[in-house]
Amino acid sequence: MGGRRYFEDLEIGEQRESSALTIDKDEMLAFARRYDPQYFHADEEAARGSVFGEVVASGIYTMAIWRQLDHEIASDIAWICGVAWDDVRFPRALRAGDRVHARARCLSKRASTSDPRRGVVVYVYELLTEAGEVVFTCRSTNLVERRPPDQRRRLTSRSR
Repeated sequence: MGGRRYFEDLEIGEQRESSALTIDKDEMLAFARRYDPQYFHADEEAARGSVFGEVVASGIYTMAIWRQLDHEIASDIAWICGVAWDDVRFPRALRAGDRVHARARCLSKRASTSDPRRGVVVYVYELLTEAGEVVFTCRSTNLVERRPPDQRRRLTSRSR
């Protein structure tokens, strides 16, 4: 199916996965030193004494990596915006050298009760290692454009 995917095109249960990305230590450290300078994110020597035994990615960096990879699999969706993240979890620390990929699965969808031009779609998002370990997960509620009415009618009449 090429082109832009609207609310009507999204299917409950549909799952997509991105390509893989290897986490670069220098990039991870630079991000932490600028945005989340906790010692176990930004200081290799001090991090050796942490519960992690080495520097680990901050949650903010982990979410940024997820978002970068998720864009690869969801950039064709007619997003309006996200409105909520629930059940945000980091079950395993992200480390330099980890090879990760993103996964998105559509949990539910419904037409908006306040605006007929949009739908409400809930996804579960994950960032996983090659071994299938989840390093980030959340449930996200999003607004997605509905197919324009003139296109809905054409599609409906073609399918008859």
